[in-house]
Amino acid sequence: MDVTRRSHAKLLALDLLSLSTSRGCFYRGEMLVSRVETVGVVVSRSVKPGKLLFVVDDGTGCIPCVIWLNHETSPYYAKHSLPSVRVKAQLSRDFASLAQLGVVARVRGEVKGYKGSNEITVSDVVLETDPNAQLLHWVECVQLARNCYNKLSKNGV
Repeated sequence: MDVTRRSHAKLLALDLLSLSTSRGCFYRGEMLVSRVETVGVVVSRSVKPGKLLFVVDDGTGCIPCVIWLNHETSPYYAKHSLPSVRVKAQLSRDFASLAQLGVVARVRGEVKGYKGSNEITVSDVVLETDPNAQLLHWVECVQLARNCYNKLSKNGV
């Protein structure tokens, strides 16, 4: 089993935007990447019907992100229990309210492809109050790339 399938890979925009795709799956080298985490400044925000689109800039690039806000009207969620749909809808609204212009946010979610570009379908947003959060994320990404991700790619794990 791929150890990265259920964990969030910490990636810089440079890596996330350059992930390769094959049959709907995303890869960093040979390592499968399905969930990601990034930290950066929210530099763009646009509310559309049923979704919030925003962009996170981590200094290496800008990552498009989407928070779906249509849980209560989507046919996909019609088969789910109403209480759980309401909880998910409220969480999405709460996360959307946090993603304001200029804030430093930690964003986690699934990598998706849309119109030829990679984006994050957001599962959670956390505001960072530590002024060193971005720098620490950069350091962690470099260390993980050297000591973990590159080795996973070479071993084909």
